[in-house]
Amino acid sequence: MKKMNPGQGVREGIHQLPPEDIETLVWNPAHVPGDVYTDLWKAGVIDDPYFGRNSAKAQWVMYDEWWYAYQFNMSEDLTDKVVRIDFDGVDYACDVWLNGTFLGRHEGAFSPFSFDVTEALRSSKKSLAGRNMLIVKLDPPPQVNARVAGKKTPWFGDYWRDLIPFGIWQPVKMVTTGQCRILEVYANPKINDDGSASVTLEMELENTTNAPRSMQVVASLQGENFESEKVWSEFDVELQPGTQIIKKTLKVEDAKLWWPWDLGDPNLYQAKVSLNEGDANHDVTEETFGIREVTMAWNPGFGPDEVSFPRTTLINGKTHFIRSACWGGPPDIFVGRTSVDEYRKLIQMAKDANMNNIRIFGWHPPEIREFYELCNEAGLTVWQDVVPLGTGNLPKDEAFLDGIIEEAVAVIKERRNHPCLIMIEGGEEMFLRSGDAMFTRNFLEKLGSTLQEYVDLPYVPDSPLTCATAQEAGYKPKEAVHALAYFYGMGRWLMEDWYSSLDFPIVPELAITSVPSVESLKKFIPAQEMWPPGLSWGYHWADLDRLRMQNWDTFGDEMTGSLEEFVNATQDSQGTIFQLSVEHFRRGKPRVSGIALCHYITYWPDMKWGIVDNYQEPKRSYEFVKRSYQPLLVSLQFDKRRWFNEESFAGELWIVNDLYEQYEDCSIEVLVKSDTGKVLSKDLFDVDSIAENSSEKMLDFAGPKLKRVEKRFYVEVALRNRSGEMLSENEYMLLIGDQEAASAEYKRWGQEVGQKRREHGSANYLRYYPDMIREDGTDLKSDTETPRASGF
Repeated sequence: MKKMNPGQGVREGIHQLPPEDIETLVWNPAHVPGDVYTDLWKAGVIDDPYFGRNSAKAQWVMYDEWWYAYQFNMSEDLTDKVVRIDFDGVDYACDVWLNGTFLGRHEGAFSPFSFDVTEALRSSKKSLAGRNMLIVKLDPPPQVNARVAGKKTPWFGDYWRDLIPFGIWQPVKMVTTGQCRILEVYANPKINDDGSASVTLEMELENTTNAPRSMQVVASLQGENFESEKVWSEFDVELQPGTQIIKKTLKVEDAKLWWPWDLGDPNLYQAKVSLNEGDANHDVTEETFGIREVTMAWNPGFGPDEVSFPRTTLINGKTHFIRSACWGGPPDIFVGRTSVDEYRKLIQMAKDANMNNIRIFGWHPPEIREFYELCNEAGLTVWQDVVPLGTGNLPKDEAFLDGIIEEAVAVIKERRNHPCLIMIEGGEEMFLRSGDAMFTRNFLEKLGSTLQEYVDLPYVPDSPLTCATAQEAGYKPKEAVHALAYFYGMGRWLMEDWYSSLDFPIVPELAITSVPSVESLKKFIPAQEMWPPGLSWGYHWADLDRLRMQNWDTFGDEMTGSLEEFVNATQDSQGTIFQLSVEHFRRGKPRVSGIALCHYITYWPDMKWGIVDNYQEPKRSYEFVKRSYQPLLVSLQFDKRRWFNEESFAGELWIVNDLYEQYEDCSIEVLVKSDTGKVLSKDLFDVDSIAENSSEKMLDFAGPKLKRVEKRFYVEVALRNRSGEMLSENEYMLLIGDQEAASAEYKRWGQEVGQKRREHGSANYLRYYPDMIREDGTDLKSDTETPRASGF
């Protein structure tokens, strides 16, 4: 890889470097798949952009073009062969040459592209005569998101700084075939009433010659992760010059269906297609798929004047209550730092946290092939914005809009064989910033109808659809909601007053923040800024005012006595708010059909949404989510978290069952403990029956008086079967205090913090460091080396 000023590389003739030359051996080493910043960091050109505020110092990188060179030898006999080079993804725009021959140009980070290199390729058993030079010029990344929306991941938002990623982020492959080849195979299943399945193979074939060719197609289906008989068919086809779609339907008797892990087994099949001419094989390909059908049903309790779309997901006819979190990925925004092993670990951790779904929302890119393969195997469903449209103001240019849709079609065609993909959306948060409501709606509906020509999956315009602009566009008042108001409006409500007011059919985002562990902080915060929090905390999006406030709401204390106390408290606060909110929504099923937390991970080390940090370390909040996402959940509902000593604690005991299994003769044990660990009461209640796929209040609970409790008390609940086996357990922390007084104090504090944001800007983290701001709020002082946050 080599840096050049824009336009300089072509003027210097880099694209015409002789294939036998050794000049490129002294260029900067580069790894593909990867990104520019990671290669420069590894070479010592820039400091680690994840550490401190180093990313601000690396902004020069994104104003230059970067040239990649790859030398390779070819000795294969290419008689009657066709060779192409496939690029799975380049971010964002590039020009490509092979041995000085210009192959073409591509724009768009997510769409794959390919070049026929049969004529430009050199092949010989003599090493120098078979030497080849592949050259890729990577343009400087675009600087205005609206001009590349849907074709590049947005590089702004409230958990990233203005350093625009770019690079060859997906694999590059050279593929050799005969003169006829298989471009794509889509396995489209239909489940029959008799337990069989009809799988239609849609095969896109190409004849690269100028004359028709008589070919034989051999297609087969067989279980991939289970034993099964092979189903196969052989038939003749007359391939005309160019590309054509051939369809063939194979019947699978006693079909093994693909299920989410909590509803059944994630059975996978393999489709294999060979393209032959007599005894000569031209091409062969294999695709993994699952036999499953996805349909949608209306949420009971919401009428057509309240919602526009059915939001209950059915997999093979069974309700799939979505227990999800927004992916917030890839694991690293600089993809060169990420490995497939990290994906494997994160997918397993999501399943271990009792998630049955991952939501890829519209501020993040469609994921790599291995992500979907791992979800297929784990039985985790995927709910996805097809392409990231993180802007509400697209240019009203038909060619531009068609380009977005073409990119989205390329994305869905690449991923439609994966059974984990069950729901598609488009236009994340577009209405929040849209200046033209109906233009935005019309575009999103055209996007959806086009995508559904290629895949039989539910589609809705993306959330939220409850904002003023979405309502102006004709959406209904009870559409999908982003439950973010507690965080962004911190101080308006205590947590239980907020979440208990929410009543929507589905919640695509439920958000609260926390700080990574002390050990993780040491990896990206300079030691001199560690405690009290220095400027790098703000740079990595620690909203220090809100973190203190949510600690106070959770514990009745800001918990700023030490670094470890504060960090742990933010994670426990995040976990508490997630747990109580999730349980509120789950108790509302079937009226409510799903929740996605915001987020599972985020793509750099930050102080923001994730319950797993950038180093794949779970926060303490992860355990709260794991409890609240138990498929069979015993849940305690209470109206307030603060109680007087003279009061008796009271609540309701519920059981939520997402499984298709009925339980008989169970019991619920309830322990109430003081902050010293003393048991204040112990009660045991019989539960005769728990219905499958249900949510039901079992009984009202009246606990002990709290007169001996000082600050906090704890309630533990356990659900057991007749043999005493634990089916579900849960726990809650509550406070001694005056609920009304706490609410008034919280609102006062919220007004104070809100005024600070209005004065200095909601994204200006310097507001936490008053020594850096003059009284007029405009200029920085320079009389301090390590400013510290106020309030610590």
